[in-house]
Amino acid sequence: MSIAENRRARFDYQIEERFEAGVVLTGWEIKAIRAGQVQLSDGYVVIRDGELHLIGCRINALASASTHVKAEPDRTKKLLMHKAEIRRLIGKVEQKGFTLVPMRLYFKGGLVKAEIALAKGKAQHDKRNTEKKRDWEREKGRLMRHKVSSSPKG
Repeated sequence: MSIAENRRARFDYQIEERFEAGVVLTGWEIKAIRAGQVQLSDGYVVIRDGELHLIGCRINALASASTHVKAEPDRTKKLLMHKAEIRRLIGKVEQKGFTLVPMRLYFKGGLVKAEIALAKGKAQHDKRNTEKKRDWEREKGRLMRHKVSSSPKG
């Protein structure tokens, strides 16, 4: 079951490879995630000391959250992956201008997982081409629906 999706990432980046990572969260964050209080669009993944960290993923605390814990919506969250996978990602990120982007958060067996992608930034003209294709697909669908609805019943 998907919790939050970063749809902007597909527009801004060319996705090369996807990975699954566990997310280290606190109790109030899990409650807020279950209530849908999460925003992933400004998030990005950095590598520090051989570990992956999710930055910019905003989890807004519920009003009924614990009173003795101070909720921090923009807290940096640690991502869990095998060391070998992390080393491979480090190698790829350090080369040809790749970056790590969070694609979505989802539940898997009661745990929150993050799908992160190895991606390359798109140039401005590539973004324009993507937008043109999307507009054309929308217009084509509109024309087809119009054609079907206006055809004579016979």
